[in-house]
This record gives sequence, structure tokens and C-alpha cells, in this order.
Amino acid sequence: MIGITAYGGYIPRLRLSRRAVVETNGWAAPGLRSQGKGERSMCNWDEDSVTMAVEAARDALGGSRGRIGALHLASTSLPFADRQNAGIVVEALDLGPEIETLDVTSSQRAGTSGLVAALKALPAGGGSTLFVASENRRSKAAGGQELAFGDGAAALLLGTEGVVAELRASHSTAVDFVDHYRGQTREFDYVWEERWIRDEGYMKLVPSAVRPALEAAGLAPADIDHFILPNPGGRVGRSMAKALGIPEPAVRDTLHATCGDTGAAHALVMLVDALERATPGQWILVAGFGQGCDALVFRTTEALAAALADAPRPLGIRGHLARGRTETNYAKFLAFNGLVERDKGMRAELDNQTALTQLYRRRRMLTGLVGGRCTACGTCQFPKTNVCVNPDCGAFHTQEDHRFADSAARILTWSADHLTYSPDPPAHYGMVEFAEGGRFLANFTDVEPGSVAVGMPMRMMFRVKDYDDNRGFRRYFWKATPAPTGEA
Repeated sequence: MIGITAYGGYIPRLRLSRRAVVETNGWAAPGLRSQGKGERSMCNWDEDSVTMAVEAARDALGGSRGRIGALHLASTSLPFADRQNAGIVVEALDLGPEIETLDVTSSQRAGTSGLVAALKALPAGGGSTLFVASENRRSKAAGGQELAFGDGAAALLLGTEGVVAELRASHSTAVDFVDHYRGQTREFDYVWEERWIRDEGYMKLVPSAVRPALEAAGLAPADIDHFILPNPGGRVGRSMAKALGIPEPAVRDTLHATCGDTGAAHALVMLVDALERATPGQWILVAGFGQGCDALVFRTTEALAAALADAPRPLGIRGHLARGRTETNYAKFLAFNGLVERDKGMRAELDNQTALTQLYRRRRMLTGLVGGRCTACGTCQFPKTNVCVNPDCGAFHTQEDHRFADSAARILTWSADHLTYSPDPPAHYGMVEFAEGGRFLANFTDVEPGSVAVGMPMRMMFRVKDYDDNRGFRRYFWKATPAPTGEA
């Protein structure tokens, strides 16, 4: 039996009000007014497809690593064109160097096509593959894509033991149907006419993959309990279900009203959302559209009930959607996505070049947030050194690796700095103390002015530390963010 053994997701906390977009741009594009309902997820200034992938993977793993033999990352918005982005995720998760990594990109089918390939490549003798899809697409201001897109990620742990959703069949077709494209030197997608994409694309290409997949699984369309088809606005899904004979109640919500379309990740985002609501013995049909179509048929198992009963459970898609905070400042969205050039002031005139030698030599400390724990007295510290910082110990060469990324923390001291440059002022930072010991001077993220307090529960998150605009490099590090309710 091969399939999904664990799952998780991540949706950024910020949700851009579509009404705010329409109120700003409606004077020039009155047609947008009909799309001004609900919210779309938006990355904070220090988030991208890599940081979201790390969070989705952490959510799926739940603090346990097991024997992960591969990590594949699917996205069309990877921050590096010539640096393996999956390798950054591996370092952040501290999975070790003995692991296969792969970036899957260049199509909205990257999520489903990569998932099919990863499932077929699972070793018969055991071991797991962590498959992550993450998307942070940019769009021109005052366009329909700006309202339709959303940012998010999903992660699936694939294996042969403890399977919660078994892959029973899959079928793929490859057709160079160009509904949209983005050239190598272009920043934004160019999209063709919507009705043609629907009638000639979805309605003709999706059935050519779905019907053979159902036949291979020995199913009739009426047997499907959950039908997943990412599509603009969600209308195509209902029409497709009717054409295929799939019951209308099986059509999954595309999450348009609360999240938006997360691109290559969206089929997996919807799949995680479905698994959070599914029961054992149900059939899930996932279709991914983009220059052809992938169709995957899963059967949930009795292990799903045990996974849903586990405590603590992953936040998943539902949990992250529930944590959303509405953002009505459209100018902030434009600034975060580099869609407007603004005067950042003299304090922003810094050379943020990264010393690649130090990044490599200290990669476990900088990217994995690995410190030390003294085996003589148990004192934890960051960074790891040759001498224990405990004044009552001071032992030499007694420290073992200790990962702080998954440790609960609380604020000891904090500051809100309006002088230091920050893309989202004021810059919040302070000293945090970890539950098992050890202190760390950290930048804070996803906090609101006036909401920070001593003793506040925090957790560490992998984020962008700064951007080197001169060289096109971005540096990552760990920041402290308010812990979800129930974490301490």
C-alpha cells in the first residue's frame, strides 16, 4: 500500500480584503467590482514560497522526522532560478545531507505531476518522501489575478506504512494548451480569454484524465465522495462534476472566499482541507489542470481516524485559515510585493551582501537554528560553543546538537523600534527564553503594535531576514512569532 501517511498546510496570517483593492482601482477598472467579495491570503514582507514550504512541512511532520529519504518542492514562484530551493527547505528542517532533493516547476500541474512521480518512486522497502507545494505568485496591480491569487502551501508525507489515504489509481495527459504563460524575462503571467480556457481547456482536457483514472480504480463517477479541481471562482468544478456524473455534494470548496487560488499548490491545499474533513473508506478524486491534466484517486483508510484524533493535531489548512487577520491597507500589499517604488529612507541604504562562506560553514546554526545542550549539566544555549555557558559548569567540549526551531518560547524583553528600517514598521525584536532553557535575541514577525507583552508565548518561524537587491539574493533566518492558541 502506498499513499499519504501525514499531511499539513500553511496559509499566511494576513488576508487582503478584496474590497480594499476594488475601492482603490475601481475608478479605472469598474469590472473588478463584481470580484470584490471576501479575502485572499497574502505573504508578509518576509515570507515567500520557501518559508511557506518550511511551515507546511513542519505542520505535516509534527516534530517527528522518521526516515525521510527525499524532499520534493513544487512551485512556479521559487525565489532562486539557479539554486536548489528544496535544499534550503531541507536545511531549515535539519533533515541531514543524505537525502534526495528536487525542485518541480514550470506548470500549474507541478503540484499534482510531482505528487504522481513521487508516489511512483517510493521505495518498496520503506522510507518516506516529503512532498511540498508552495506558491507566492505576483500579479500586476488592478488586475483580476491580483484578486484571484492567494499565497499558501501544503505538505504530504508519502510512504508505505501508516497510510491514511491510499493511492488507488492515477492518469496523466500532456497537451500544450496555453491558457496562460510567463516568459523567462517577464515578471507577470499573460492570460488568455476566460471562456475559451473553460470550454476548450477544462471541459475537454480534464475528462480525458479523470475517466481513465476512475476506470483504473474500478469506480463509477457516483462513487466519489470528494472531488478536487482547482478552478477560477469554483464554477467550473460544478459544471465538470455534472458532465462526469460526479455528485454535486462531492465538489470541494475551492477556498476562493477565504484564501484564493494558490497556483501549483492549490490541488494539494484542497486535498489537505479534504483530508481534515474526510472519514475512513471515502474516495477522493484530485485533478490538476495545466498543459494537460493529472487525475489521482485516493481511498482513505482506518488510519485516518487515528490521525484526526491525535493530539496535538496539525493546524492544517483549516487551522491556518482560522488564524487569519484582515488587511485593509492595499498600499501595504503593493509595497510588500514590490509593485510600487517607495522612498525607504537613508536607513535602508545598506549593503546586505551575504558571506556565502559563513552561510555554508554555519548553515546548521543559521538555517536549521541548531544550538547546543551540555551533556554534563543539561544547559541549552545558542549558539553552540566549546564551553558551557552555565557558570556553575563551564565544561569543555560537552555540547551535543540541540534544535531550537521546534521549542516553545516566551518573551523576556521586547522593543518596538521606529528608527531602524523595517518594511513593516515598527521593527519588533527582543529576548526570548525557550522552555527547556536557552535564550535568543530574535526579530519578531506577525505582531501588531501594542500586542506584544513580556511572557507572551512565541514560536520560531523560518523567514526572510533581508534582501540583497544589488545581487538578487535573499537571506533567511528564524524569527519569533505569536504562538497559536494552545501552544506555550
